[in-house]
Amino acid sequence: MRALLVCSTALLALLAASPHSASAQMKLSPKATTPGGPETRYFTSIDGLMDGNADVILKETRQGKTVTAAVLDVCYPVAKNSDRKDRFVVNLQVAGQTLTGTTQSISEKSPVSVKLLRKQSGDTFEFRGQISIGQVVTEVTSPDNSDLSEKEFQDNQTSDDGITPQPKDFTDVSPEAIAVKVKLDAATDFLKSLKGQAVEVTLASLTVGCDALRAGEQTINMSVDPERAGALLAKFKATPGVTSAGWTAGMTEMDRTIRFAAADWREGDKISKDKLAAAVSNVLSRTLAAKPVSQSFNPATGKLKLVFKRPNPDFPALDLTDTIEVAGLVSPDKPGATDKLMLWIGSPATTTADESSGAKLNLSDDTSVDEEGEQPDDNGSIEALAKELKGQRWDADKSVWK
Repeated sequence: MRALLVCSTALLALLAASPHSASAQMKLSPKATTPGGPETRYFTSIDGLMDGNADVILKETRQGKTVTAAVLDVCYPVAKNSDRKDRFVVNLQVAGQTLTGTTQSISEKSPVSVKLLRKQSGDTFEFRGQISIGQVVTEVTSPDNSDLSEKEFQDNQTSDDGITPQPKDFTDVSPEAIAVKVKLDAATDFLKSLKGQAVEVTLASLTVGCDALRAGEQTINMSVDPERAGALLAKFKATPGVTSAGWTAGMTEMDRTIRFAAADWREGDKISKDKLAAAVSNVLSRTLAAKPVSQSFNPATGKLKLVFKRPNPDFPALDLTDTIEVAGLVSPDKPGATDKLMLWIGSPATTTADESSGAKLNLSDDTSVDEEGEQPDDNGSIEALAKELKGQRWDADKSVWK
């Protein structure tokens, strides 16, 4: 049974999970009125629902101070501490100060009953009453509520899905990171179609939030080999139910990215990945003072993994070994035809173990990367790679390659 806990707090401290939280805390502008005409006003919170985790929109149509129609839209967790959401939308009957209505929730089909008493005092409003979902009844006590105009409400609804259908290059989006916006009723079939394909789906994007429930569309984030991203996006755009597809933010950081001529690193129309990985490994083995152990590419995402080993310098007599892993990504510098490639190299991750013969010294390392600190630019690794590849670094101040 879904848990509904009563929580009476000030309305302007919006519900923690509400996407409108920042906007509803702002100072509201004076109300615009149309003399003699109907006016639409909104409340974006009613305290006391789902332990403060419900996302509430109450829309009122008024003639002067008289409410002539009202719609209550509530999105909430299906169970306490659950990421899965349900939602109900109910048209309320208005009888003086009383608002009542019944419906059922959209996902779980639970019966819903609403009875609220609405009182206005100056520019603030109080709501008291009960909301029942299934067998669970929530007592609502919500004083000191402020409303929003139609314009204020709509301004606060704008959201960026982060999808860029056709970026000019990969300086603002990441070449391996793609996203698809799909209608909710088509999302299951779309996700099932990805089974067996060489893509990685971001687990968090499988959660259908309140924005998605209200919009009727879900954004699915994925990682894919940059060389296949364009063709895959073209396929997705032609898939039933898909309304938008493109690149989005991902693993690359421009301050650790190099752009260089592609001519020496291609085999036909494909990137010569193994050749490039070997060149990168040779450079990093010098800057990190470590021996290359392995190099591999993730077949789904194209992510490069380089592994190195070196004697640990902190206590030479113990004969400890550092294992260093470095992630990388190589891609064209923009979608479509180009004569330039991009290489991103991540920060090295080092673990230390006793790999000597005989009895081993057991080690634990609870030091974070920030506490460890890193030598400037990984002993000059990025600059050394830029020199080796005759490449360019990104100038963040001027937003150009230098």
